[in-house]
Amino acid sequence: MVTSVELLPSLSEVYPLPPSQIDNYRRDGHVFLRSVASRAEIAAYRPIIKVVMEPVLRAKDMQGRVDDYSSLFLQVTNMWEKNEAVKRFIFAKRFAKIAAELMGVDGVRLYHDQVLFKTPGGRRTPWHQDQYYWPLDTENTITMWMPLVDVPILMGPMIFASGSHKLGYQGDRPISDDANEYFERLITERGYKTVSYELKAGDATFHSGLLFHSAHPNTTSETREVITIIYYADGTRILEPDNKHRKVDMEAFHPGQKPGEIAASPLNPLLYHK
Repeated sequence: MVTSVELLPSLSEVYPLPPSQIDNYRRDGHVFLRSVASRAEIAAYRPIIKVVMEPVLRAKDMQGRVDDYSSLFLQVTNMWEKNEAVKRFIFAKRFAKIAAELMGVDGVRLYHDQVLFKTPGGRRTPWHQDQYYWPLDTENTITMWMPLVDVPILMGPMIFASGSHKLGYQGDRPISDDANEYFERLITERGYKTVSYELKAGDATFHSGLLFHSAHPNTTSETREVITIIYYADGTRILEPDNKHRKVDMEAFHPGQKPGEIAASPLNPLLYHK
């Protein structure tokens, strides 16, 4: 018997990634790709993703997070565990292959997925580095940021500081006003160009975990609906947590594992290997 999940788009077709885009990613720390998912594919999965996330938001479930960023965006993590259809989307080989090719690695594992909805009036997300939060002993980390609706500048797309990933890890700087001031100063001093893109549903940006990035406020009357998927290179080891966020993330996303071990818990499946 054919199930409703099997009727959904497979997302298995390869996305033709031009070498020039790989070069752009490695130079800038980010890249913008058109139609990584088609509008028809987004139309098939978007209603399911919204239905799955709503009970978590209604319950005000922090899902083990240390900080509440609800004034910036609504977030639900590891949606793939909650629904087989959403799992099909998150585990898409098409997306994972792009991540591996951009980083130049043979294979990638899932760190976690995250829905980030920015409601009307949602504030600007301060400048930060994602790597601060992840107990992963590698620089080969990358996030796919894909909107489920069209996202003009006024709705709050990302802002990237091109080339800032080359400065490396900047230490104990969680999302905050103080960290924002620090990164803004570095961006000005180093003369990094800041870049934003207007995206259509199914377009995607990919950015390094070391890249300085932010997001515009949502000044429209519509909700910015985005799903993100974080990947890291297969073979990466778990880092000894040096801040509370990394400790929480190690326990949440690498359950039962210890620092020094290969980061490969049941929550970190291998999503692509060439």
